[in-house]
Amino acid sequence: MNKEQLVKRVAKELDMSNKHVESVVDTVLETITVTVGDGEEVALHGFGKFEIRSRAARKGFNPSTREEMQIDESKCPGFTAGKNFKEAVKSK
Repeated sequence: MNKEQLVKRVAKELDMSNKHVESVVDTVLETITVTVGDGEEVALHGFGKFEIRSRAARKGFNPSTREEMQIDESKCPGFTAGKNFKEAVKSK
């Protein structure tokens, strides 16, 4: 399912216009992105938690030259599924 399909399904379920639902979806996603980008967690009870995760510094190599190199510590977004979400997936 892509964003357009999600918007259509939610709009149909709530008997609302696609345009209005798309605006709400965009706002929710932008709010999550900005909040997590600012270093805060976004926890949706029963669904999951969005957060920043740290990747430790490590040794790697350049695949074309096979030269060893140091990869710096980095940050990336992470998601942990909540109990209700996990159970819904398991039951299918």
